[in-house]
Amino acid sequence: MALFKRRTVGRPGEWYYCLRHQTVEEGPECRAADRFGPYASREEAAHAMETARERNLEWETDPKWHDKGEGPGDQPPAPGA
Repeated sequence: MALFKRRTVGRPGEWYYCLRHQTVEEGPECRAADRFGPYASREEAAHAMETARERNLEWETDPKWHDKGEGPGDQPPAPGA
C-alpha cells in the first residue's frame, strides 16, 4: 500500500492545457509531464501554447540568458596588457 495517495482530481478553478490531447481540462486529468498549468482561467489555459512561444522567444533573445564571452578564458585583455 502506498504511503502517499496522489490527488487525481483537480480543484475547481484549476485549469490545465494537456499537451498530449491538445485540450483544456479542469483539474489535472493527465499526468504532469503532459500538461501546462495550473492557470487561473479556462481562457488562460486555452492560450498556453501561445504563452509558451512568447516566453521562449523572450528568453532566447534576452542577453542575460546568454553567457557567451563570460568564461574565465574569454575575458577581454586588461587595459595596457
